[in-house]
Amino acid sequence: MKKVFLAVLLLVAVPVAFADSCPDAAPIYKAKCAMCHGATGDGQTPTGKAMKVRDLRSADVKKMSDADLAKIITDGKGKMPAYKGKLTPAEISALVGFIKALK
Repeated sequence: MKKVFLAVLLLVAVPVAFADSCPDAAPIYKAKCAMCHGATGDGQTPTGKAMKVRDLRSADVKKMSDADLAKIITDGKGKMPAYKGKLTPAEISALVGFIKALK
């Protein structure tokens, strides 16, 4: 009986813990990135055009490694601000996945 209870507890607890560690990137992207990169990642916003930001859907961005994208988000690049200390590593990782999924 105790083994069954433990198994059920693990089946419930593990997905909940995993969900907490994997934030939804869409609202983070909207709040932190869309002003420059646009809702679709195309960079066709007034700020994006003025700063000549890359289209996040481009082949050049898609071929970048997850580590390279995470480094840019963390440390900033050019006029892009750094998000180290403003976003958690899990949020940055979620953003990398979100950017890779843009079409």
